[in-house]
Amino acid sequence: MQKKGMVYLVGAGPGDPELITVKGKRLLSRAEVVVYDYLANEKLLAHVPPTATFIYAGKKGGSTHTHTQAEINRMLVDYALAGKIVVRLKGGDPFIFGRGGEEIEELAGHGVSFEVVPGVTSASAAATYAGVPITHREFTSSVAFVTGHEDPNKKESRIAWDKLATGAGTLVFYMGIKNLPNITANLIKHGRDPQTPVAVVRWASTPQQRSVVGTLENITEVVRESGITPPALVVVGEVVNLRKTINWYEKRPLFGKKILVTRSRDQASELVQSLEDLGANCLEGATISLQDPPDWAPLDQALANIAAFQWLLFTSPNAVNYFFRRLGTLGLDSRSLHGPKIAVVGTATAECLQMHGIKADLLPEKFTAEGLAETLLAQGVKGKKILLPRALKARNVLPDSLRGAGAEVDVVPVYQNVRPPMEDKIRQALKEGDVDLITFTSSSTVTNLLDLLDLKPEELHSLLAGIKIAAIGPITAATAEKAGLKVDIQPQTHTIPALVTAIAEYFAVSDQV
Repeated sequence: MQKKGMVYLVGAGPGDPELITVKGKRLLSRAEVVVYDYLANEKLLAHVPPTATFIYAGKKGGSTHTHTQAEINRMLVDYALAGKIVVRLKGGDPFIFGRGGEEIEELAGHGVSFEVVPGVTSASAAATYAGVPITHREFTSSVAFVTGHEDPNKKESRIAWDKLATGAGTLVFYMGIKNLPNITANLIKHGRDPQTPVAVVRWASTPQQRSVVGTLENITEVVRESGITPPALVVVGEVVNLRKTINWYEKRPLFGKKILVTRSRDQASELVQSLEDLGANCLEGATISLQDPPDWAPLDQALANIAAFQWLLFTSPNAVNYFFRRLGTLGLDSRSLHGPKIAVVGTATAECLQMHGIKADLLPEKFTAEGLAETLLAQGVKGKKILLPRALKARNVLPDSLRGAGAEVDVVPVYQNVRPPMEDKIRQALKEGDVDLITFTSSSTVTNLLDLLDLKPEELHSLLAGIKIAAIGPITAATAEKAGLKVDIQPQTHTIPALVTAIAEYFAVSDQV
């Protein structure tokens, strides 16, 4: 018997992928087919199983539609009748100028089961993220949502301008940029004060958000001079004046900054999230990819003789994670490590180790290999047997220093850095000068980016002209400077949180100059 299909109309919210509902995110994780719109943030597709079928059905103003509405309706019906779990991912809320009602009518007409999951509508989000409360008891207790782009096949407008103009305190127009002259003219003609404040918000709730303010009398000219294009919403009403006090989103310390994050994808999330929380627009361009080592035999042999070691050293969270992953594969756990003391290079590595139920015995003051070596040497390592699980290729300053002091050091690879291909979007962003800052969190991210760009020194200098460089610590900074790059930002503490703080502080000062 064929499995019964199901269609879920899910509101993706206004643009920020974190504004999707919990239920919407859960349904995406179950989807077998996803049909998504232009205004639905593609980051949401990361929640979908990679085995699913992805169909882009975007409708971008001013360009040819990828699929007609009739074709979209047909796809939803056909996939559901084929027994698939279908998620129709729509920007904003499916039932507020999203044609959700039309799609549901089609599904119902063919006997297809469906559910609708509301989303944060773009009107309230655009106003909120622009610092405009669409209702306020000192200004207005009424609000109207209006389409700024009616069906062109209609013989006449269904908007009662004579009632709308003064019938609601706040008016929010969806898709109103192209018809802005007509909208403002009709409102003024039917009694709205020409000096009524107006805000236009483009790409609300995303790092690309841009807002301009004017009045009914001049907003069309303001929008034209500012180069504001769709998608944008228009907010009309006295509440727009509150933006002067309440504007919060566009005042975040890194708002409008385009930052290229070169960390591996499985490591980038903490850095990207922290930067985006401060308003940055992060471009993820992984320059390293982590993989298992070519051979697990050296680690397996060391684990079989773990009691013979006096020290176990971890110099990165990656080393910790890959080490414990292998430990689990062998049917072992942290209890197998009761023999040696454990030292880590810094707080991030210590926190990662703690997640595996172990507290480090030693943490150096300086979070570098040199700092760890110095601390161990101060305790005396002569005659000690030390296990160092790390990347296949890494600096030898730590094992060399320890061996020079009489220690026996076994270096075993637990992962390797592999260089992924350069993504076209990264090269294009750099070429167009659309990057303000590049972050480097290890020497390999520096060397790999430069290798991927594969440019002569003068070409590299021209490409990166004006782009600031942030390095997590002195070793990474030295690698960048040796390659001819000027490091502008380097935190005193070599951690991701400290790097983010240093970046925010740098731009806070430079933007005031």
